[in-house]
Amino acid sequence: MHRLDAAQDYALGLFRIVVGFLFACHGAKTLFGVLGAESTAQVGAWPGWWAALIQLVGGGLVLLGVATRIAAFIGSGSMAYAYFTVHVPQALFPIENGGEASVMFCWALLLIVFTGPGRFALSGALSALRPRDSRVGAVPHA
Repeated sequence: MHRLDAAQDYALGLFRIVVGFLFACHGAKTLFGVLGAESTAQVGAWPGWWAALIQLVGGGLVLLGVATRIAAFIGSGSMAYAYFTVHVPQALFPIENGGEASVMFCWALLLIVFTGPGRFALSGALSALRPRDSRVGAVPHA
């Protein structure tokens, strides 16, 4: 066992928080024109407004560690869709077509799907508060 293995869960938790925060900021920028940008999405417009909504809500859920794997999966898929429909027609490689953010978010969120939320997740704190069933043979809540 490597010395850094003990901190792995904490590093994953911090990674999830940073990725979720940045993803949510990306959505907020597009939806509300904040963080030094102008709003670029018309309400309900496909795919821009919906992608920004996925980024804001999904990023918030990933940041908080609530429904993390589902939110990360949907976010990852939306970034793959963005890359292949918006960026690839311009050029194949992300450095050529401006799709670096889409690719990075896609793979970072996909990693979170497989690793889970790590430490500092709100879902972990909420499940710790849930009362335990003390009956013999009781099935714990999932």
